[in-house]
Amino acid sequence: MSTEIDARALDTLFREARTHNGWQDKPVPESLLRELFDLAKMAPTSANCSPMRVVFVSTPAGKARLKPALAPGNVDKTMAAPVTAIIAQDTLFYEHLPMLFPHADAKSWFVGNDALIQGTMVRNATLQGGYLILAARAVGLDCGPMSGFDHAKLNAEFFPDGRFQANFLCNLGYGDPSKLFPRSPRFAFDDVCTIA
Repeated sequence: MSTEIDARALDTLFREARTHNGWQDKPVPESLLRELFDLAKMAPTSANCSPMRVVFVSTPAGKARLKPALAPGNVDKTMAAPVTAIIAQDTLFYEHLPMLFPHADAKSWFVGNDALIQGTMVRNATLQGGYLILAARAVGLDCGPMSGFDHAKLNAEFFPDGRFQANFLCNLGYGDPSKLFPRSPRFAFDDVCTIA
């Protein structure tokens, strides 16, 4: 069931979408966070493994816990954002495969295979994080993804048992267009693509 989406949707998701660094003082309701997750979860992962876990940090107490782990250049914009999503990954994601992928004994593919666990987890959680960004844009939110933070500090604060690991952060809300940088250049097809 593939259908082409219209130009307006393409603008919203890609062509006009920007990475925001400034935010309007406008809250994001929990219902919208649930809606964007319900969209993002439908996109594909290998064997439907779905290793992404998300902490939506939106309270003053949550922001206070997050702040010490941020790189200095990311503090102000993150504290101003209505929500910061911690995109994390479940190191034991394969334990859920009997429910998520009932067509085969997929859990057995991973048990005891640390290299396969790590590669599958990171690749698919990152992929799901990208889906989350597209879903956020689709429901009318702006995004500011970033990787400037101390993973060890953040993991110790939010995931002290070690099962989940932070991958990246994404500020969510309603961007302030006056704080946008000029759009950076992009590669042309022929610069980075080949057809074999």
